[in-house]
Amino acid sequence: MDRHSPESPVERRLVALEVKLSYLEDLTDQLNGVIVRQQGDIDRLLAAVQALGRQAAQSDDAGSFRSLRDELPPHY
Repeated sequence: MDRHSPESPVERRLVALEVKLSYLEDLTDQLNGVIVRQQGDIDRLLAAVQALGRQAAQSDDAGSFRSLRDELPPHY
């Protein structure tokens, strides 16, 4: 039996490892895409929170006190 024939146990193990490696490379690429999208979401959320913080600071600086009663709809 030739050591490098397609029927050898070593060849079958090598092919199986190559197939698994191919799947792992694909999975790694997919996970990387998810991470990139999530980082973009995080960046946008941080920018929104910072903008809200600046807006809140500006309204506090203006001295405009707003009571929650002022926020009630007119039918209350």
